[in-house]
Amino acid sequence: MTIAHHLIGVDENGLGPRLGPMLVTAVLARASDEGRLVAARKPRGGLRQRLGDSKALMAHGDIGLGEAWARVLVARGAGKHKRCDTPDDVVHSIALQDHAELTAPCPQHVAPQCWSSAGELFLPDEDGRGTKLRKQLHRDLDRLARRGLEVVQVRSAVVCTRRLNDALLEGHSRFAVDLHCMERLILDMRASCGAEVDAVCGKVGGYGVYGKAFGPLAGRLHLVLEEGRARSAYRFPGIGNIAFVRDSDGSHLLVGLASLVGKYLRELLMGRIVRHYQRLDGSVPMASGYHDPVTRKFVLATEALRRQKRIPAACFERNSRGGNKSLH
Repeated sequence: MTIAHHLIGVDENGLGPRLGPMLVTAVLARASDEGRLVAARKPRGGLRQRLGDSKALMAHGDIGLGEAWARVLVARGAGKHKRCDTPDDVVHSIALQDHAELTAPCPQHVAPQCWSSAGELFLPDEDGRGTKLRKQLHRDLDRLARRGLEVVQVRSAVVCTRRLNDALLEGHSRFAVDLHCMERLILDMRASCGAEVDAVCGKVGGYGVYGKAFGPLAGRLHLVLEEGRARSAYRFPGIGNIAFVRDSDGSHLLVGLASLVGKYLRELLMGRIVRHYQRLDGSVPMASGYHDPVTRKFVLATEALRRQKRIPAACFERNSRGGNKSLH
């Protein structure tokens, strides 16, 4: 394959929930001219059932597809290491931050709430279906590579509840945090591939103008290519092109893949929070972390435990004040 392009797809998961982390995930691929066209189209044929918008293909409690993609990508060397014996191996292979950075804001007595992997297992391989799915995904990636699109890297920036609340106190909405994570991932992948990139990101908050809201890219020379509700695109000399495209998780192959991996990691990390409190009190219910009745019951059921264990509110529940303000 003649490599003509380095493509990146970026998407967020967990922007709006009440509990748990937000993740921003990026996938890097080397592409020929044909591969670039493949990436920019919706998946076709059977691949449509395995690759696309995570909201359409996955749901709370139904994360097998995302788990399979994450395990396959790590096994193929797209993470920081190839170990994937446990879910925790997968988390730390894909996470942009190392363990020290992930846990830096955590008081020592609070860290197990979010980072204990006790009792954590991959989904049961019922009738070998999980193994068959992973083999199919390997074939899918091999087929894409033959068509000129080789996926080579996946990374997720993990933003815990404490960091989201701290950012809000500093005047940064979740939308701004999302955008800045996208920028950080793109810059990291630009450095790793050693060439300019073409990045497609999911739209952040539906906004059309991003220039004044950039964080890691702030102050860098750039050219506005297009700004609108459906698509906003910018040219950064030495970095490449960055476009924010509405509904790109369903229309761009790499953004869809990022969405699936990020959804899995978000569910996995939220599950750690639930299991932490269930170990303390077996009557604590399951919860998705979203704004729903079950999560409300979980919050109420853990209130006394959190007081007893001196869990800061800022480490448990997001402060929504100002969370829906614009990027500016």
